[in-house]
Amino acid sequence: MKIRYVLSVFLGVLTLAWAWDALVLNPMAGDWPWMVRKQAIYLSGVWAMGLMSLVMILAIRPAWLEPALGGMDRIYRLHKWAGILAIGLGALHWLLELGGGALRDLIGPAIHKPPKVAVLEFMQSSHGLAKDIGEWAIYALLASLVLTLWKAFPYKSWRLLHRAMPLLYLALVFHTVALTPLAWWTQPLGPIMGGLMLAGSVSAFTALRRRIGQNRRHAGRIESVRALPCGITEVACTMDAGWPGHRAGQFAFVTLDPREGAHPYTIASAGPSGARRLTFQIKALGDYTRRLGQSLAAGQAVQVEGPYGRFDHRRGEARQAWVAGGIGITPFLAWLESLQDRPDAAPCAQLHYCVRDAARDPFVERLRALCASLPNITLHVHDAGAGQRLDAETLRRAAGVQAGDALDVWFCGPAGLARSLEKGLRALGLKDVPVHREAFEMR
Repeated sequence: MKIRYVLSVFLGVLTLAWAWDALVLNPMAGDWPWMVRKQAIYLSGVWAMGLMSLVMILAIRPAWLEPALGGMDRIYRLHKWAGILAIGLGALHWLLELGGGALRDLIGPAIHKPPKVAVLEFMQSSHGLAKDIGEWAIYALLASLVLTLWKAFPYKSWRLLHRAMPLLYLALVFHTVALTPLAWWTQPLGPIMGGLMLAGSVSAFTALRRRIGQNRRHAGRIESVRALPCGITEVACTMDAGWPGHRAGQFAFVTLDPREGAHPYTIASAGPSGARRLTFQIKALGDYTRRLGQSLAAGQAVQVEGPYGRFDHRRGEARQAWVAGGIGITPFLAWLESLQDRPDAAPCAQLHYCVRDAARDPFVERLRALCASLPNITLHVHDAGAGQRLDAETLRRAAGVQAGDALDVWFCGPAGLARSLEKGLRALGLKDVPVHREAFEMR
């Protein structure tokens, strides 16, 4: 399900509930510029707080939402974009509140200013405090947004700062409850917002108690650590008996060092139900992952939370194109392994592997060996060092499809390559070809 669609429906429901109050149940009296400003303050606040509640709910990794949203990677993308939108709307809400003086200077004082609305009786004395808390919370959220979007900011420091988000959210719940019109609580908007804030508050306390994914955490031991070319470390683990098994193509949050916390890695090994051996291919992308080969040893304890994800070719058409860029080959390695004992179950697929240097790549020979026993899978290696680049026309030609033909594209790799292929497929008249992307980002 597309993130844009989910956010549009979510905001649409909140807007309809607000409009029912503003236009039908409690139409506001007063000069129209001031009424418009007041209602804009309410609506932007409803949007911002509704989205912040959604952000907190998604932050605790609700696996039950994976079927509807298409996997945990998409849940995290929704979490990210809902957060960005919430902070932007929160800033708009505060600017509208501050804009009373500017409006007065522009059109003069209101002759008939909208009346003050009643709030919950036990919150009446907290009006000023709630406003101050809302102001400082939005400043903190804007700062956190800048640090999140600034990719050069160290991930470890960002993760520590991100732990304060539940506290900021609870502060905003207080701000919202203290300033919400009393009439809303007996109308559709009140129960909707109340339910969202209650669920968000429960999620915030879950995060503060470090219990995110608690029921999906499993212990294990490192079986082996192997340094591979191109800065890749292969870590094989043996899980305890409680591990539920996984499907090829899923990922997990792996804690190799409690000080670093959990990091998401695709499970690169096949996983029939009950399999307890997991393999992770970890690319050196920062200081932490660069040191893994030296800091890990066989026998060391490991904690694995999961499995998560719905990157599964069995949900696609009979004719498929699999596209991997660099370390994005890991889910496809698991797919190929899972098909070794049942080659007839493999779809008719063209596997495109894009690498910088095929001669040094640690997976090319393994891929050739795995594909050799799967007649339905054809491997194409695109070596950038030799000037070989994958484009939409090459993908189309290898798949042997024309506009209107059924094809599923499964992609895991750099976002830039995905966008280029999607744009190229549309230009070739293949705009209806779905591109299933595994795009997991922590920030």
